[in-house]
Amino acid sequence: MTHLFSRLKEQLQTGFPFAVYSKPGSTIINGVFQNDSSIHAVNYNGSGFVFAPFALGKTVFIPAHAADIISAEMDLDVNIPDAPLQPAIDVNAKSHFEKLVVQSVAAIKSGAFQKLVLSRKELVHLAEADVVAIFQKLLVTYPNAFRYCFYDPQAGLWMGATPEQLLKVENHTLHTVALAGTQLYKAGEEAVWEEKERQEQKFVTDYIVSELADYTANVDTTEPYTFRAGNIVHIKTDISAELKDVDSLYAVINTLHPTPAVCGLPKSNAKEYLLANEDYDREYYAGFLGELNHDFAIGQPKTDLFVNLRCMKIQDDTAHLYIGCGITTDSDPQKEFLETVNKSMTMRKVI
Repeated sequence: MTHLFSRLKEQLQTGFPFAVYSKPGSTIINGVFQNDSSIHAVNYNGSGFVFAPFALGKTVFIPAHAADIISAEMDLDVNIPDAPLQPAIDVNAKSHFEKLVVQSVAAIKSGAFQKLVLSRKELVHLAEADVVAIFQKLLVTYPNAFRYCFYDPQAGLWMGATPEQLLKVENHTLHTVALAGTQLYKAGEEAVWEEKERQEQKFVTDYIVSELADYTANVDTTEPYTFRAGNIVHIKTDISAELKDVDSLYAVINTLHPTPAVCGLPKSNAKEYLLANEDYDREYYAGFLGELNHDFAIGQPKTDLFVNLRCMKIQDDTAHLYIGCGITTDSDPQKEFLETVNKSMTMRKVI
């Protein structure tokens, strides 16, 4: 494992792309280290690691044949960090976001949208930008998330612990999830979901099932259930189906991304609205990343992609935290802002 982290540092020094990650519930860390600085166009029929933006920007692809692969059992002597104190509220940021919530609720009530997912960015100064130390804390703190550290000269250095799968495809069977609603996790207490949150989750589930209809058969969905991701809980529904055509992977990904959980409904209109009104560039936040047609731990064909949530971009001595929340007709501006503050704690805990 020491060799894996040493290689991560070397890649940063040389500027060569890499992805180091561990899947939910796994103690195996995989490193995909591109062995030069070449730029590779994404190939959805090829094998590699993909890192795609929300809307605007370059999709990064590290082909399996152009990379050294290192896998190691996780054996880290790292203490799980204490929960950080809630940060001081930026009054201007709060006011700006709450005004956008009010505007968005009005747009939903007018019938233009069923749901919108707003986001914002927080900047946090890093006393010491020790990438390996931060990533090790991330690995240990969020064992049930997809934990990653990714670098590309154009995309920059990103880390995250996302709870949301975009899709998994193996042996012609597709698995995905509908995830919505957010509460702080409280030990020993069962989450109680309001109608606004249950409705938000139903929007996501119904949309995914509808959009997959052209490409799949035998769709099966679970009942919604509470799912914990670090200090946050969500409502989750598991969805599985059989792919009609194995060559339809790109079409399926394009259909699902961006999901209603990070964008809104109707999707194309919601996406345009966010790009016009959020007043900042999401970059790779709410994009997707993961293994494309290749399980790097065992070298077998498999696609395993995740939505890039609970993430940050590190530039010099600053962490850019990306956070969002779903907006419906019942949304309260102050509560929605507080939800983004709570979500920021996922990354604040490890920096």
